[in-house]
Amino acid sequence: MSRVALVGASMTEFGDRDAWVRELLAEAGDAALADAGVDPNDLDHLYVSNMASGEFEGQTGVPNALAHDLGAIGAYTQRVDQTSASGGAGVYAAWQSVASGASDLTLLVGGEKMTHETTANATDVIASLTHPVEYKHGVTLPSFAGLTARKYLDEYDAPRESLAKVAVKNHENGLDNPHAQFRKEVDVETVMDSPIVADPLRLYDFCPITDGSAALLFCPEEVASEYTDDYVVVEGIGGATDTHVVHEREDPTTMQGVVDSSDQAYEMAGLGPDDVDVAELHDMFTILEFLQSEDLGFFEKGEGWKAVEEGVTDRDGDLPINTSGGLKSKGHPLGASGVAQVYELYKQLLGDAGARQVDCEVGLACNVGGFGNCVTTTVLSNDV
Repeated sequence: MSRVALVGASMTEFGDRDAWVRELLAEAGDAALADAGVDPNDLDHLYVSNMASGEFEGQTGVPNALAHDLGAIGAYTQRVDQTSASGGAGVYAAWQSVASGASDLTLLVGGEKMTHETTANATDVIASLTHPVEYKHGVTLPSFAGLTARKYLDEYDAPRESLAKVAVKNHENGLDNPHAQFRKEVDVETVMDSPIVADPLRLYDFCPITDGSAALLFCPEEVASEYTDDYVVVEGIGGATDTHVVHEREDPTTMQGVVDSSDQAYEMAGLGPDDVDVAELHDMFTILEFLQSEDLGFFEKGEGWKAVEEGVTDRDGDLPINTSGGLKSKGHPLGASGVAQVYELYKQLLGDAGARQVDCEVGLACNVGGFGNCVTTTVLSNDV
């Protein structure tokens, strides 16, 4: 099995974009190819991570359309849909295509167009990933988040302000990300005074509805130097699922898909949580940063909130989390989010993250679908 390198990456501006998904995908795809100086005709495989272009736009067949728009006619194309973890699943698929030897050059582009829909309609599209019985009763992902946050706060005696500090931290990081949707500083009081959405979570505990795209270019490590002198290696990757029905889980504050996928990624990489220098976690809701940071092995169960309170996860802390601003500040265009997480690590590991740069050699991305229904964890390094 070939070791796989990332030799190019790009990310569009996230936010309310006056462009449809096909245009957003082409924007990111073109930029990633240009980043590595690659001709689109050289692509063997082209993957598109996208959850709901049909539901949001009535647009299907986006991989074929993108091959046309990029000038990559002849490449094998495939759409990857794993709900809000579509981006991470796309990273897994693109990595597999190269690691298996099926492709010598694979482009992954993830994107979504959402802001033209009302919040209610967008929430309903996303909620359709829940179990049909839960969906029939009006259960949404925010309601799961509120219930889980209440259990976590009560069980681990965590102050409500600790969740607010996740939002404050990630907004502060987003200030230095030129692609972020919300480049806006907030304080704990602003978060705590914002409207309740799903008690105890308030408006600023949730990520926004977003348009955007990101892209990654993969090849075997042994030929990476033909494209660039500076590249990143995929050291390990893993994917897992959890129960479709959330209330069937033994402990809703444990995301077993995160535990299992990270175990796989760590084993493949020959590394552990203590080796990770920087992480991008799926903070669709602030409570998810606590849950993932614990289930990835960074902190003991019930201790994630203390790490935030103590500044451990700040950009200048021992383990910076969401230097990009996370989904909370950067935005969450469903199919693009997992791809953009790896884009941020690519920039960090190459020392090219500008004002948000941290000292790092190993990075980890965790992309979550639904409320932990499916998860992909990726470990990357600059040890080349």
